Amino acid sequence: MSCSKWKEVKLIDAVEMNPRTILKKGTLAKKVSMQDIAEFTRKIQSYEITEFTSGSKFKNGDTLFARITPCLENGKTAYVDILEDDEVAFGSTEFIVFRAKEGITDSKFVYYLTISPEFRNIAIKSMTGSSGRQRVQNDVLANTIINLPPLQEQKRIAHLLSVIDDKIELNNEMNKMLEEIAQAIFQRWFVDFEFPNENGEPYKSSGGKLVESELGMIPEGWKVATIGDLGSVVGGGTPSKKREDYFTSNGIPWITPKDLSNNKNRYIERGSIDITEEGLKNSSAKLLPKGTVLFSSRAPIGYLAIAKNDVTTNQGFKSVIPHKDIGTEFVFQVLKYNRELIESRASGTTFKEISGGELKKIPIVLPKIEVIKRYNEAVKSLGDLICNNEEEIKSLISIRDSLLPKLMSGEIRVPDAEREVEECLQKSN
Repeated sequence: MSCSKWKEVKLIDAVEMNPRTILKKGTLAKKVSMQDIAEFTRKIQSYEITEFTSGSKFKNGDTLFARITPCLENGKTAYVDILEDDEVAFGSTEFIVFRAKEGITDSKFVYYLTISPEFRNIAIKSMTGSSGRQRVQNDVLANTIINLPPLQEQKRIAHLLSVIDDKIELNNEMNKMLEEIAQAIFQRWFVDFEFPNENGEPYKSSGGKLVESELGMIPEGWKVATIGDLGSVVGGGTPSKKREDYFTSNGIPWITPKDLSNNKNRYIERGSIDITEEGLKNSSAKLLPKGTVLFSSRAPIGYLAIAKNDVTTNQGFKSVIPHKDIGTEFVFQVLKYNRELIESRASGTTFKEISGGELKKIPIVLPKIEVIKRYNEAVKSLGDLICNNEEEIKSLISIRDSLLPKLMSGEIRVPDAEREVEECLQKSN
């Protein structure tokens, strides 16, 4: 289909903004808060059911678009698909609700239009108000000229981009399930003491001997130890921000807690910025080997990730380089399981922080080395699957973000884009 059939129209002529939707006060309904929208993620993450008092109102097929700083800049936009037919929900007053106009626009196309870089930049530049509370000007968006393809081509564009997002969501769901399995195995082996005995039977329920310890009853041959016994606990550092030559876009990976907040993956290879060799030499940052478990020690405490390669961190981490006979998987789950206990040992007035010394002293039950080894072997395939899925997600996000502005401008047509997506999916299978 030729781009000559595309039309330049005002947004308000193609899309309804904050459409009139009826929901009586006091009605029990689903409520979506700003925190229920993840950054640069199509799917609404959660909701609560509560009485409607005020707020934006929406239906399935609508797009929720954050209009306030920094939520807009951080990519909080979602497509509504959590409701029943004709069900009305409500949410933050800081959402602009976009709804497709019947016969003119496709609802998913509207979503992808609103997350396209060009549209987002127009919205961000329109913001006015006091610092930290700036909001999008609705009239600027309403009068924005958009390049609108015919309805059938909108549907093809939206379908193609949806295929990519569907695969991303599927991989995320799969990784969530795999992580739950790994945690369940850890719980069964090291908390319930039902690890397989020499006959492959669950230890405790098969009469395995338990002995007293300062942490309660534990299997015979196990002992009370500390996190410091699992590996080397290492802090990080930040090179001087006054020295531009200490930072680079392609150097030694340098991770901050914000990178883990944005990343949310089990594995990490680099953050938003790298440091140079000079930056490393002239700071307290330390080079951590592949397999190190990164643990954020402040603002907030408890973000976890596994280094996919050599990395460094800022001072917001106390990372654990596992001893060879302990292994990464076991250390990762121990830190995750003890997160609340670790946080309870933190101190500070402005913000809580767990020191390296305190983290080392956190008491744990240490199994026999052969049991830890068997556990690491048992869950290795789960970790490998999670890692592979995360790599695929990264590739899919890259191709989606590359195709989105090109499809929205008509620079690339759907058949050519479909070939690119097919090649990407084939490589990952």
